[in-house]
Amino acid sequence: MQHVTPKENCKEMEDRVILEAPFTDDKIKSLKAGDMVYISGTVYTGRDAAHKRLAEMIERGEKMPFDFEGQAIYYAGPCPAKPGKPIGSVGPTTGGRMDAYSPLLIQKGLRVMIGKGSRSKEVIDALKEHTGVYFAAIGGAAALMARCVVNSEVIAFDELGTEAIRKLQVDQLPVIVAIDSEGNDSYELGRSKYSQK
Repeated sequence: MQHVTPKENCKEMEDRVILEAPFTDDKIKSLKAGDMVYISGTVYTGRDAAHKRLAEMIERGEKMPFDFEGQAIYYAGPCPAKPGKPIGSVGPTTGGRMDAYSPLLIQKGLRVMIGKGSRSKEVIDALKEHTGVYFAAIGGAAALMARCVVNSEVIAFDELGTEAIRKLQVDQLPVIVAIDSEGNDSYELGRSKYSQK
């Protein structure tokens, strides 16, 4: 077993890539599939029920509950918060559940998404066309992810309960670039590498 000395651990902390919203095109283009990064600042939650509502609002020409440009939406429906905590467990939902709505939202300015699992060709094409990125959050570590949340407030669709849109303030939320702005897919790259062995 390899032991990490405090000095080595500090070096690892210094090497962390920490990103803050809003995400610019240059920032997004610098990210490559497989990169590990940490997000601080504002992140919005939203799952399929909220995405359906957003798509319907776009079709009706209504104003969005938050400005998509350069912001990140986290596919999560958090558990109720324990006393004194800003949020309960907040693990990622499967990104494919948002595939029917994501291309439209990307076209309207959304650039950054956080979830788990692979995405459709239509979503990947939209990321390439509009300079977007899809991050994978750590599945099965919802309590750990909750520790990164500093503050949480519902800003839209309160009646949806856990699926309401929340504005989160996060501190170094750990994510991996699953699909970069050039369409490189970590899931496909991993399968290809494994099949060659």
